[in-house]
Amino acid sequence: MIEGLTVLAVIVARGGSKGLPRKNVLDLGGKPLIAWSVEAAKATPAIDRVILSSDDAEIIAAATAAGCEVPFVRPVELATDTASVHDVLVHALDRLDRTYDVVVLLQATSPFRTPNDIDACLALIAGGAPAAMSVVLAAKPPQWYYTLNASGCLRRAFESAAQPDRRQDAPTYYYPNGAVYAARTAWYREHRNFSSPETMAHIMPAERSIDIDSGLDLALARTLLKDIKMGAAS
Repeated sequence: MIEGLTVLAVIVARGGSKGLPRKNVLDLGGKPLIAWSVEAAKATPAIDRVILSSDDAEIIAAATAAGCEVPFVRPVELATDTASVHDVLVHALDRLDRTYDVVVLLQATSPFRTPNDIDACLALIAGGAPAAMSVVLAAKPPQWYYTLNASGCLRRAFESAAQPDRRQDAPTYYYPNGAVYAARTAWYREHRNFSSPETMAHIMPAERSIDIDSGLDLALARTLLKDIKMGAAS
């Protein structure tokens, strides 16, 4: 609870990952990937309840072992490549025996978010924002991006935008890193989205913004952990 608002955290993880099969239960630092999100949520004092939405028995077992509540199994039709995360979240809200003032969505693929990151988003909600999400500084301005036409020729992605020669001459851009999404539940049910002109941002550093969706992402996360351990030992 924060400022009198009850808070529910929903961790979402399905079993049918194609980019990195079984990614949610792969080992990272001696525990399954899903456990990182469970532990971060349970260590956040403002969160009153932590639940998992998953269709997969192995993921459910790993989350349960980490201390997460699993009050239902996600239906097959909400565990496909085309299923909307918003449909998944509304399904979770509908399945519970009580309501909460604030809902927090945590994707299992963001292991390095901290309780402080979750708290920061909840503080923005408590301060009056209807929604908040974590973001990270974009490494390159979008004006530098290109698409390819049918012949393989480059075409600027944003023809109408000025193309800066140097990164420091471009405006500052951020994008959602997938780590934390939060909203007042009634507002979320109405909008079925976390993004709006009223949504506030919590900025996270790049090293905590890894979203594991490929073998390269997992290798990078493991390398970061190894570097952190070596630094702590020195």
